Amino acid sequence: MNSTPALNANARPTPAAEPPARIAIDLGAESCRVSLLRWNGDRPRIELVHRFPNGPLHRGASLRWPLQNLLAGLEEGLRKAAQAAPEGIASIAVDGWAVDYVRLGADGNPLGDPFCYRDERTIAAKEAADALIPPDQIFRRTGAQPLRINTVYQLLADAQSGIDPLAPWVCLPEYVLHWLGAPRVAEYTNATHTGLVDLATGNWDRGLFAQLGIPIEPAPPIVPAGSLLGPLQGPLAALDAFRSTQLIAPACHDTASAIAGLPTSLDSAAYICSGTWSLVGSLISTPVTTPEAMAARYTNQGAAAGGFCFHTNVNGMWLIAQCRSAWAAQGRPWTIEDLVREAAAGQPVSGVLDVDAEPLLLDGEMPARINAELTRHGLPPIPDIAGNEPLFARLIFESLAARYASALAQLEQMLGRKLDRIAILGGASRNQLLTALTAERTGLPVSSGHPESSTIGNFAVQLAATESPGQPLNPASLRHWAAQLCEC
Repeated sequence: MNSTPALNANARPTPAAEPPARIAIDLGAESCRVSLLRWNGDRPRIELVHRFPNGPLHRGASLRWPLQNLLAGLEEGLRKAAQAAPEGIASIAVDGWAVDYVRLGADGNPLGDPFCYRDERTIAAKEAADALIPPDQIFRRTGAQPLRINTVYQLLADAQSGIDPLAPWVCLPEYVLHWLGAPRVAEYTNATHTGLVDLATGNWDRGLFAQLGIPIEPAPPIVPAGSLLGPLQGPLAALDAFRSTQLIAPACHDTASAIAGLPTSLDSAAYICSGTWSLVGSLISTPVTTPEAMAARYTNQGAAAGGFCFHTNVNGMWLIAQCRSAWAAQGRPWTIEDLVREAAAGQPVSGVLDVDAEPLLLDGEMPARINAELTRHGLPPIPDIAGNEPLFARLIFESLAARYASALAQLEQMLGRKLDRIAILGGASRNQLLTALTAERTGLPVSSGHPESSTIGNFAVQLAATESPGQPLNPASLRHWAAQLCEC
């Protein structure tokens, strides 16, 4: 696909005209953001123009994402961005969480609100899949840890949910691009989270589809990160700022975007992308699919400019978010900032949780779930009363730091080398208590990356991709742009 004049406008500004802006959309399980990149002379500046809450909703026995609310929030943000950028907008790119998808009807419209990966319908689907193909075989073929939340098990569960298995599907970040006018695609970094991509070819594993009885025809074609997908279409394209706007598939998975937003190499470093989930790992050139890697719950996911994000999924800030929701419902609201401050002033805990215990991955009643886990391990529960909220927070943060330490010890063993530092990325990089506890537990220096690292990476991919349209992303170019953007 050829670039347009607008896409080439990321060169240094001239006195005659200011370069057009760019938009990054970040879909989060708790909130979604629309950010605007503009230029001040030859320096970029990033502005958050719209943020709105997100979260799955219970619909009967199902847990689903409120798709229309999400799209309405994005349209509001895009209109705000258009108003704020009279110089015009060169491109829009979207990243977000993986594994969830939208099924489309014959008219191209969604068949319904997409299921949330936490919906329990996949328990039976995974058991059925395991009976057909051993999980270790799937891991060796795809590099993806065979977790029940993966797209592969959701697709299997669709038939049990009465959903047409022949209906086309598209993962959520790519669906938003499709809603804006792009063809239906699966961006590579996001596709690798489905559990259906052949590790050797980087394309769909047709044999795996066939063995599991999943039709491959509804799957979208896989495209690389940085692919130019064509112009914005629909009502928004009538706005002056959007008349020459192109759609770009960045690293559509938010972790891959966050890693693309690092201005330095990860050759001897680990990363912790800490948000709803904590992803603990490092960037590697060749995948690791040993039995030890599978037992340690590590996974190999595509990186934006080649190689693999090799990490394990650790339960993350979901725990504290669920507690805050439960307390707010009881008239005991707490901000995360207040919880961190009060927890830091408290005493260390006498024991830690297994943060990855199955009950702690589920929705609702989190303080009670935590106390049940404490009791199960012979530890005293924390009375769920006003004033004890910081005790829960301290327990959660110490438990996360302990889990990070064990995950990194396993990582060093599998890689056969020592790591010399840790970069914490994402919203939890602001949590100084968690950062300090992580350094204490791991014995490694910890640096806090940009709190909106996925936004930085999203923009870095847009800029690098439009420098050399149609070419593979250049890691040096990504780091160049990330370094400039991190100073915004």
